[in-house]
Amino acid sequence: MPRIILASNNAHKITELEAILAASHIDLPVVPMRALGEAVPEIIEDGATFEANATKKALTIASLAPDDFVLADDSGLCIDALNGEPGVYSARYAGDHDDAANISKVLAKLGTTTHRDAQFHSVLVLAGPGRPNLVAKGEVAGVITMTRQGEAGFGYDPIFLVPQFNKTFAELTADEKNQVSHRGLALQALAKQLPAWLKGESHN
Repeated sequence: MPRIILASNNAHKITELEAILAASHIDLPVVPMRALGEAVPEIIEDGATFEANATKKALTIASLAPDDFVLADDSGLCIDALNGEPGVYSARYAGDHDDAANISKVLAKLGTTTHRDAQFHSVLVLAGPGRPNLVAKGEVAGVITMTRQGEAGFGYDPIFLVPQFNKTFAELTADEKNQVSHRGLALQALAKQLPAWLKGESHN
């Protein structure tokens, strides 16, 4: 039986994907990237779009496991007043995966402007033998706050206010965040397309 290899070792993402598969009555084992051992090279995310980065990750890993499915994702924050920054550079905007520095840079660049609309984007790419890549996207609109608010979450969550709840991502409960998060919406979109995509297995 083929597996779904997640291009991540994040336990939360594994659980999330397993729940989506169960809800869709799809019985495929989900394994983290480390299941491939030392074979996985460092993947430089140098694409111009979230989809390009997710596709590169999915295809790189799929080349090491040609009989399995591979799911990769890329996501980030786009701020209107900063011409879409930090975008694909979200994780390394002010340095490599330094959340506090990234937030400080965003707040400094926005200053006191009142035009603070922003969107979180997530793109999932699923690659597998004998079929085209399946792409699913999720987006949530919000507003960048003037200061950090909340202790939960990660990344830019403390400064991303969701109007529906009038709270930042860092102030939401896990259930609230799952309702509106860009990744949650992308996973829901993936689940809707997945059964038909899997049935196309014999279409080479």
